[in-house]
Amino acid sequence: MASGNHSTITNFILLGLSADPKIQALLFVLFLGIYLQTLMGNLLMLLVIRMDSHLLKPMYYFLSHLSFLDLCFSSTTVPKLLENLLSHRKTISVRGCLAQVFFLYDTGGTEGCLLSVMAYDRYVAICHPLLYAQIMSSKLCKELVWGSWSFSFLDALINILFAMDLDFCGERTIPHYSCELPSLLSLSCSDVSTNFIVMLCSGLLHGIGTCVLIISSYTLIVSTILRISSSTGRSKAFSTCSSHLTAVLLFYGSALLRYFMPTSYSSLELIFSVLYSVITPLVNPLIYSLKNNEVKAAVRRTLRKYL
Repeated sequence: MASGNHSTITNFILLGLSADPKIQALLFVLFLGIYLQTLMGNLLMLLVIRMDSHLLKPMYYFLSHLSFLDLCFSSTTVPKLLENLLSHRKTISVRGCLAQVFFLYDTGGTEGCLLSVMAYDRYVAICHPLLYAQIMSSKLCKELVWGSWSFSFLDALINILFAMDLDFCGERTIPHYSCELPSLLSLSCSDVSTNFIVMLCSGLLHGIGTCVLIISSYTLIVSTILRISSSTGRSKAFSTCSSHLTAVLLFYGSALLRYFMPTSYSSLELIFSVLYSVITPLVNPLIYSLKNNEVKAAVRRTLRKYL
């Protein structure tokens, strides 16, 4: 480890999305609108699922946790982004930066796990419909959800504990609107080889593990759908998982574009990052409300009841 201590640098500078004050003002209005819509959309989804008795099904239990996750995921980065768009200092403390990294890992990782759990739920519903209620019991649903939260929490905790031992004594500018672990490793004057190995191993385990579960589930789902003789039956079976498949493609597609391209801090990289951490939480409730007839009907019933 390099000499020095953590007091050498106490904060970082987040360069954000633009240095032009006029563009920053426009970006503030844009991202404030996006954030408010994200809050309202996901809170409405939580309210509808909680209050409507027609949605007391495993799929909607998972969806309620996904909506809560999207609230947390968006709130990890967007409030600080909005603050820096109005501020001249654009700083974040080292501890605040580490906290942001932890919650990004935790919420993003949990969302990936939860999407794989929802893929398994769709597999059981389509491939074993007569056994669905027996397999997807309330006990199993809770175990799958809390297992997703726990696994991601441990993953984030391990990475952040190693990151807390890093020294920062040189460059303190982060050409991004949020703190991410690769950015911190590049700024550290410590030996980061162990941190890099831990980050790589946990990322591969988490990412590949959840992807394998999702791909396996949908391989079996497609195989089952293709064996249905009537086109109406195939269309109905596919419609039950189309919302989830859209959410999976958006989340993993934007994550792959963001984290598997060379780090260059280009405008394109920032766009992919916004798509992953800001736009995905915004559109998830829209995907499930627009493409799911049960949710649309429940939203109408809830609005009629309270408005």
